[in-house]
Amino acid sequence: MASYDIETLHAHILKIMLSVDRVCREHGIRYYCWAGTMLGAVRHKGFIPWDDDMDICMPRPDYDRFMAHAHEWLPQPLEALSIETSATFPGSFGKIVDSSTTLIERGHSDYVAGIYIDVFPIDGISPNKLMQRVAVARYKMLDKLLYFLHRDPYKHGRGPSSWPVLLIQKIFTHEWVRRQLRAANLAYDYEKSDFVLDYDDGFSGIIRKNILGTPQPVEFEGHEVMGVEHYDDYLRTKYGDYMKMPSHDHQRQHNFFYLDYNLPYRQYRDRRSFVKKSDA
Repeated sequence: MASYDIETLHAHILKIMLSVDRVCREHGIRYYCWAGTMLGAVRHKGFIPWDDDMDICMPRPDYDRFMAHAHEWLPQPLEALSIETSATFPGSFGKIVDSSTTLIERGHSDYVAGIYIDVFPIDGISPNKLMQRVAVARYKMLDKLLYFLHRDPYKHGRGPSSWPVLLIQKIFTHEWVRRQLRAANLAYDYEKSDFVLDYDDGFSGIIRKNILGTPQPVEFEGHEVMGVEHYDDYLRTKYGDYMKMPSHDHQRQHNFFYLDYNLPYRQYRDRRSFVKKSDA
């Protein structure tokens, strides 16, 4: 388990979530609690006790609109980071971060930002199983390339294991991968699709769009946020018997590399050897 105090982190994350909820309600943005956050809302009426993040999702049209206006809609010190808003963001989905804090998820990644909630775009997908697999495989390849572009090439030593990552960092650029990911995400029109997916979940993330339905109020830590309308179908598809508590060995946490509640992330001095000074 992580060494940081989970309740303090929960309080910070919840504050971000409630701000995002207010913005979405004010501007008519559809969003849903997602993944472990939707599970937590149903099973615990709030956070899963050991969970150290929050997940929401937005249909692609709402996601793009939100990201386009986040800089004017979000209150300080919150900001939206994604491949749509940042030229160097190393992820395929977005984050709403508290820029007055510093959080580094992985010691081997050059990404530095603040405490966050994840925002997953939900995209349309073909009903054809073969086309679904092709689309997901394309996405996974691009997502992996993006990960390697921002990873310490010597994570596993300076021998042959570093060569593929060094080659990727020499051949590919962040901008090229960003453009290809964007094209993959928009290959199928969300509004015209009967099936949708969270690409980050891969093939298992494909569901019928009507399961999402209209966002419905759910209780979360004594507050009202929005969740999946047909949550039982969604959670059973994703988790099976979702009301059953997992064993201790399956209670996952991020175990963040670095966390500071009081240091704005742009003031963090990154001394890791593989991080370029221009990116630090």
